[in-house]
Amino acid sequence: MNSLEEKLGYTFRDPQLLQAALYHSSYANEHRGRGIESNERLEFLGDAVLGLVTADELYRRHPDLPEGDLTRIRAALVCEESLHEVAQSLGLGEYLQLGRGEESGGGRQRPSILADATESVFAAVYLDGGMAEASRIIHRVLLDKEREEAVEERRRDFKTELQELVQRRSDQVLHYEMIGSSGPDHAKVFEACVTINGVSAGVGSGRSKKEAEQAAARSALQAMQEKGE
Repeated sequence: MNSLEEKLGYTFRDPQLLQAALYHSSYANEHRGRGIESNERLEFLGDAVLGLVTADELYRRHPDLPEGDLTRIRAALVCEESLHEVAQSLGLGEYLQLGRGEESGGGRQRPSILADATESVFAAVYLDGGMAEASRIIHRVLLDKEREEAVEERRRDFKTELQELVQRRSDQVLHYEMIGSSGPDHAKVFEACVTINGVSAGVGSGRSKKEAEQAAARSALQAMQEKGE
């Protein structure tokens, strides 16, 4: 666990807490005789710790924003996609303890498992070092200003923006289609193309068909902006 502690920037007084945060339910089920518990309880606590730290930071960072906007930004920052990114930056997948079935099924790269483990690690830090240490680490790996800006960018509805732009002109037909996919089932990447009057306007990829279409619309908007359209 030493290398993971280095990545976190925190040394545990009780290393067993960090180890417990990495026990997936599939592993715990296969080792019930050893008294191993899954990280689900820690995930529950970590979700609450993360929510409080994030709400406190946004409340202080944006004194003029109403409750609705703060709620929207918080939800985006603590969503599965953001937590998955944190897990990837920490290389959390290589430290997980998984059952044989989950291991063979690609669980070590599964976004939902990695996101849950991230919350479990936050809880482990909280139990070991208190709220101050948990807050410090959450701020360092998740709550920087650049990540908030990136999250806000991802939340833009590029398809709607492109639709509104195209509708300003007469006889413009917008169409999306899937043009390919790659990767295993648990980590498939889709590629989409958006056409205007049958002519390709943008291509994009994503982990779902919806994400791919949004990426294609973003590409089209950027191309139109560069052309001054």
